[in-house]
Amino acid sequence: MNQRTINTLEFDKILAQLSAFAESEKTRKMIDRDIVSTDLDEILQMINEVDDASTMLRYKAIELGGITDIKQHVRRAEIGSMLGVQELNEIRSMLNRKHMLEGVFSDFEDEEVILGNLPIYINGLPDVHFLYRRITETVDDSQVLDHASEALLRIRRKIRSEEGKIRDRLNDIIRGSNQKKLSDSIITMRNNRYVVPVKVEHQGEFSGIVHDISSSGQTVYMEPMAVVQMTNQIQRLRDEEQTEVERILYQLSAEVAEVGSELSMTDDALHHMDMIFSKAKYGARIKGSKPEVARSGGIHLPAAFHPLIPGDEVVKNDITMDEETRAVIITGPNTGGKTVTIKTIGLSVLMAQSGIPVPARDGSRLRLFEKVFSDIGDEQSIEQSLSTFSSHMTNITGILDEADENSLVLLDELGAGTDPEEGAALAISILEYLLGKRSTIVATTHYPQLKSFSYSREDTLNASVEFDVETLSPTYRLLMGIPGKSNAFEISNKLGLNGDVIERARNLSGRDNEDVNEMITALERHTRKAQDNEVETQQLLRDAEKLHSSLDSQVADYEAYKEKLRKEARADANRIIKEAEAKADDIIRTLEDMKKLGADIQEHELIDQKKALTDSYHAEDIRKKERATKKEKISAGDEVDVLSYGQKGEVLEVKDDSVTVQMGIIKMKVGMDEVKKRKKEQPKRTVSRRINKTSVKRELDLRGQRYEEALRKLDQYLDQVMLSNYNEVEIIHGKGTGALQKGVQQFLRTHPKVKSFRGGMPSEGGFGVTVVEMK
Repeated sequence: MNQRTINTLEFDKILAQLSAFAESEKTRKMIDRDIVSTDLDEILQMINEVDDASTMLRYKAIELGGITDIKQHVRRAEIGSMLGVQELNEIRSMLNRKHMLEGVFSDFEDEEVILGNLPIYINGLPDVHFLYRRITETVDDSQVLDHASEALLRIRRKIRSEEGKIRDRLNDIIRGSNQKKLSDSIITMRNNRYVVPVKVEHQGEFSGIVHDISSSGQTVYMEPMAVVQMTNQIQRLRDEEQTEVERILYQLSAEVAEVGSELSMTDDALHHMDMIFSKAKYGARIKGSKPEVARSGGIHLPAAFHPLIPGDEVVKNDITMDEETRAVIITGPNTGGKTVTIKTIGLSVLMAQSGIPVPARDGSRLRLFEKVFSDIGDEQSIEQSLSTFSSHMTNITGILDEADENSLVLLDELGAGTDPEEGAALAISILEYLLGKRSTIVATTHYPQLKSFSYSREDTLNASVEFDVETLSPTYRLLMGIPGKSNAFEISNKLGLNGDVIERARNLSGRDNEDVNEMITALERHTRKAQDNEVETQQLLRDAEKLHSSLDSQVADYEAYKEKLRKEARADANRIIKEAEAKADDIIRTLEDMKKLGADIQEHELIDQKKALTDSYHAEDIRKKERATKKEKISAGDEVDVLSYGQKGEVLEVKDDSVTVQMGIIKMKVGMDEVKKRKKEQPKRTVSRRINKTSVKRELDLRGQRYEEALRKLDQYLDQVMLSNYNEVEIIHGKGTGALQKGVQQFLRTHPKVKSFRGGMPSEGGFGVTVVEMK
């Protein structure tokens, strides 16, 4: 885009405001360069990236402060130069911002906020976080840290020790017999030497070296001879310190050079991000929107406004040119907003092709223009000036030479500054020439002949800026499809001009001209009514959207409530399971105690007890129903169902509201409402077998088992292992994807009877086996 167009449309002021949002000086220089693109793919990418950044900014503030141009530092490191502490800190700050953005993008991913390609700029960068750690461990904001090397730490400790000795010695001097010879009892530095202020008259009595004299000449700053050698020692240590510091910085600079290309990529990416977020922040400030840009089509800018006019003063207008419309001719009163309108169109095109949100409502559409030309006099610069006819023609001559079908041409007061008849004819000729080249044109004019010209062509549209005859002031509203009228007779009548004079003027102007003005007035009236209807429709639409949003919110609340109930149900289920596990632990402890006493433990009884515990928390509804039924009289010796365990037993004793029940090997006291008398059944033949070590293997093979089935078998197996008194067993789960191994080891980690476990040795099966040590 040529600089004249950028200046006359005041796009340079837009860029200046945009630059204020940039964090880096390098980004500001990038903005100052021509950022308007004519490559459609690049434009769409910029627009989408800025839209992503706008989405992120709606969630949280994104600050990129601290990024600088580190490429010059990288180049110095690559040629073997030593980087200073400040340069290293600038590199560290850049890497810190990269790390911050990685975290931000990760947070958005966790929140399932959909972003386009923006995260790739950062997440796709090489990982050089080790360099950030190295710099952080080596330097602070101003110097190399003591712990950067053992040698540096040792040297600085010596320096501090020597400085302490010097201060002690000097304190003795200023507090002793020499005190009366001193101007003040202070210790200061001159030329990196420790000195004390001695009165000039006592200079000869004081043993030391003069390093400075006060401005009054009454005090000399002397280094006592007692500390000269000690200070010399510190100077030698300082030299050693500087040598070691330079060695460390050279080493760190070499590490920077090793990843120079990676750092340059990071620099490019972060400055690009700074540019993107600057555009997004500027767009938010002007309340702009994301435009659609296509290679062909027209222009549609709903509720468009000039971004340099304060928001409380600007009037928004709908600007529309369909694909068949090649030119719009805007007429209307001076200072009525014609120039602002064509500048708004031009700025919107330049901003869209720079990836900047456009000053219009959502739904903006623009076609791609490879060239934008403007002829707007300096007086039209929303600030001020005036331009001559010759300068206009010189500029237009260049436009006619360069314009083509991919050009947008903006012409303000076309043909003005000369004889009206000749000026109108020249304006029509210029428009015809540009239309012949299929350029897109927006022109403003005072000439009524151009209204007729527009009506005579299908590819040209009339438009006007509205004037309120009642208030004698422009409304700045743009009326598309309606030509402007002078309103001279109405204004004169409003101002009190003699009626006969006005009537004579009407007759002189011609009846046809009056009819046209009346037609225009009717069109304006119908247009205003249509616009009012559109405003009402838009309000109804907003109300509907608000209602829809409210319903969405209610649905979301309902879903959240359902999820809350599900969570509470899961929590209740987990509580019941934990209670069941606690009961299982009690039974296991009882069995262990009984086994130690030599009890005859039968496997079917263990299985029955475990099944009872497993089923107990699933049968709450059944138990409630059964408890509600009429109770039969229960006596010792009766067979009963113990409802709280879902198991049968024999009543041993009945006492008040409780009974003692024998359930297999377990004897338990429960409430009377926890038991139900069983009907007598024919005895069934049962087969039992004792658990012994020979029936339980020292290994369990879970390969090929489904996950849930494998853990169920593991649970049963560990119960049997515990009763068999094995100290160590092997669980064979295979390698596979590792899911079963992880599940097995997670189960073992929480099992109360497992002391420890480990992966198998190569001779035991390696990672495909877990060896378990029992308590």
